[in-house]
Amino acid sequence: MGRETGRKLVASNKKARHDYTILKTYEAGIVLAGTEVKSLREGRVSLVDAFAQERDGEIMLYGLHIAEYGFGTWTNHQPRRTRKLLLNRVEIARILEKLRDGGVTLVPLSMYFSNGWAKVELGLARGRKSYDKRQALAERDANREIARELGRRLKGRRPA
Repeated sequence: MGRETGRKLVASNKKARHDYTILKTYEAGIVLAGTEVKSLREGRVSLVDAFAQERDGEIMLYGLHIAEYGFGTWTNHQPRRTRKLLLNRVEIARILEKLRDGGVTLVPLSMYFSNGWAKVELGLARGRKSYDKRQALAERDANREIARELGRRLKGRRPA
């Protein structure tokens, strides 16, 4: 069996994009057990309460829920265990520098397989206030309405 290619999305954290303003994104590998990978391939993962923090100079992912593998035996994994993220030392240093400034947090935005390897997209994020969220929703609705109206106008005309 050949190695899979491309990018296959497993889970995304839509609430994070609503609750936070994403300043910068990073791609990180993740250290997983065998049954965790099998469960991920089935799409049985939740990013809802997950966040990343520094511990002993490394970045760890907390609160990520990967359901137990259905056909696993006594070797099955703990669903909410702490998992290590794989980043370059330079990237870790940059992220930690920004985290120490304050007011910013590191949240997982999505999980996917890239060329067979499990990856996490992390976002350096700043929390939004409720009025910011309403403003973003109103702006998105306005842009959608503009696009819809443009589409209607373009349909009326035929290209020459």
